[in-house]
Amino acid sequence: MSGSTRIVSLTIGPDPESRLDKAVARAVPEGEAISRSRLAKLIPAGAVWVNGAPVTDPKAKVAEGDTVEIRVEEAVEVETRAEDIPLDILFEDADLIVVNKPADMVVHPAPGSPTGTLVNALLHHFGGELSGVGGEKRPGIVHRIDKDTSGILVVAKSDRAHHGLAAQFADHSMEREYLAICHGAPTPSDPRLRGTKGVSFEGPVLKITTQLARHKTDRQRQAVLFSGGRHAVTRVRVQEVIGTVALVSCRLETGRTHQIRVHMAHVGHALVGDQTYGGRRRVSDKTPGAAALNTFPRQALHAAVLGFKHPVSGDVLRFEAPLPEDLRALLTEITRNTR
Repeated sequence: MSGSTRIVSLTIGPDPESRLDKAVARAVPEGEAISRSRLAKLIPAGAVWVNGAPVTDPKAKVAEGDTVEIRVEEAVEVETRAEDIPLDILFEDADLIVVNKPADMVVHPAPGSPTGTLVNALLHHFGGELSGVGGEKRPGIVHRIDKDTSGILVVAKSDRAHHGLAAQFADHSMEREYLAICHGAPTPSDPRLRGTKGVSFEGPVLKITTQLARHKTDRQRQAVLFSGGRHAVTRVRVQEVIGTVALVSCRLETGRTHQIRVHMAHVGHALVGDQTYGGRRRVSDKTPGAAALNTFPRQALHAAVLGFKHPVSGDVLRFEAPLPEDLRALLTEITRNTR
């Protein structure tokens, strides 16, 4: 179904970028919130006109004083089905929503998970009151957390919010803290840890600095590299040691796929329940809470804190979500058996 079309008009200013896509991205008024990724689709589709004629080559030259029209179709309904699924909403306004996602919920529909996702739930919650992102009436997924990771997500309800939130994720200015339960306790006194490549300490805080890239043979996993790949930094602080595990806080300086999970496995402190990076690790039956540790059904990871600047109002927002019941129950069981 096609929506109505609005025209965004602008004039290329002094000292423009050498190519159309970059020059237009710089010249688009901030309130229009047309992202570079959306421009990358609009230009080849013939929706960008320069001096009265459509230009479909993103690399086309532009000059100061050129007039540009961008023909943007307003948001249309998407085919994803709205589903009445309860949501734990921490904050909501006209531009964004912050939710505390439970474990075992996929964020976005995919071939293996077409229903029961966060997006299905959000579409029902919005009930048609959604301005839309990228030309469709859909929630703007700016970041994801794994299906089996619980915790806080912010989702855009408008193009202007999507554009502003994406910029904060890109420049790593968001505050993102996770709580995790890992095997062993990563402490500065451990000589093995100090000898691990990519590891340093800032007082009691373990800093892990590597490159990350998709694994060469297992495309579902990420791998630690020290050349190539994407820069990744995680800071880890031990909150509490309980028996043979530790409750740790992990602050992300960058936000790569599986970053905390692969980094913690790299330093020898894989997360409890992590079947992908923990090597299906089993603890001895004599270990306190062994049964609970060996049968915990997901990676013990929770997105506990999210802080950012509201992309429209400019207000500084910060949200916290306490450990969910399953992680609290796991710690209680280990504690009970440690005494």
